[in-house]
Amino acid sequence: MALPIFSPDTPPTLRLIKSATPSGSQSTAERPGDADTKGKGLRQAEVTDAELVGRLRQGEPEAFEALYRRHAGRVLALTIRIQGHGLDVEDIVHDAFLKAQDKIESLRDPTAFGSWICTIAVSLLRSRLRRKRMLSVLGFAGHEEFDIEAVVSSDASPETRSQLSHAYLLLNQLPVEERICWTLRHVDGHKLQEVAQMTQCSLATVKRRISHAQTYLHEQLTIGGNQ
Repeated sequence: MALPIFSPDTPPTLRLIKSATPSGSQSTAERPGDADTKGKGLRQAEVTDAELVGRLRQGEPEAFEALYRRHAGRVLALTIRIQGHGLDVEDIVHDAFLKAQDKIESLRDPTAFGSWICTIAVSLLRSRLRRKRMLSVLGFAGHEEFDIEAVVSSDASPETRSQLSHAYLLLNQLPVEERICWTLRHVDGHKLQEVAQMTQCSLATVKRRISHAQTYLHEQLTIGGNQ
């Protein structure tokens, strides 16, 4: 069974969360809550992430709210795609932004807030997935089913939906680190360097994890397709 939908060059077929902003972009579209900030005459859509980070560091709560409104959708979508369902995603997003607020002084490049908040969310997800797996092994947690309606777009073909459903079930058998790297690369569509940044490991490690996961999924889906 081939995996054409898992090529990094293939447009993603996953559901887009409203207000999500693609990686590296700085949308100038008007967002909810756009308004003059601290009387400086700038609409939120015209204020860069770097400016908002600077204002947050100066103690302006409106800056934190603006960053949340701008990036929460993106982090929410990322969380759902890695997990394969929408359970507890609001808590993860909430915790990621609170952690970012607490550690805002450690952000070296204020223009990179978007990728930084995703890195924080991935770290929280890694801890959650490891904990759930350990509890499951010990018999204290049930298996969380893949929710195709939360992840896959409604116009995806039946074959695509079937492949993704099967792939997500198989991802549960992989080490958490491999699952995250593979999902970031082949489902969320990030470049290898971006995956390395978000998972905070070397490019060589990312390539190895993705290759192992891809080989495993290909073998399992091929076997399933031949049965």
